[in-house]
Amino acid sequence: MALSVSTIKPAPGARHKSKRVGRGNASQKGSKSGRGTKGQRARSGGKRGTARLGFKQSLQKIPKQHGFTSLYPKSETVTLATLERIVLAGDVVTPHYLKARKAIGHPEHGVKIVGNIELTKKIMVHGCLASKSAAAAIEKAGGSLKF
Repeated sequence: MALSVSTIKPAPGARHKSKRVGRGNASQKGSKSGRGTKGQRARSGGKRGTARLGFKQSLQKIPKQHGFTSLYPKSETVTLATLERIVLAGDVVTPHYLKARKAIGHPEHGVKIVGNIELTKKIMVHGCLASKSAAAAIEKAGGSLKF
């Protein structure tokens, strides 16, 4: 059979016949038409007014979120021990260099170098903040720091 617009059929079980209610008691869906007895939801248009039924209880189950999330993300921190491990002597360390070496995730948030170990390699740091002890260690090893 050729495939054409007139031969296309939905997948088996994809379409259901709608339930015909209110067609007499012989149809098994007569009398109350599957709506139970009396009350707002038994009436026509009655479900719309009960949309928030039980909303307060569901709202109370959600934990309160204390504090707030700042719009300004904190800068990423890198320790001198990490620099000692991943940087070669004479390299220029920038945020994008550290991202390439997988030391940080987001260079656009800024980078701060921290730590108070001795650095043995002479490196140049550009575009990164540094703590006083980290800056002193970089300068002592013969490197330079420029923001």
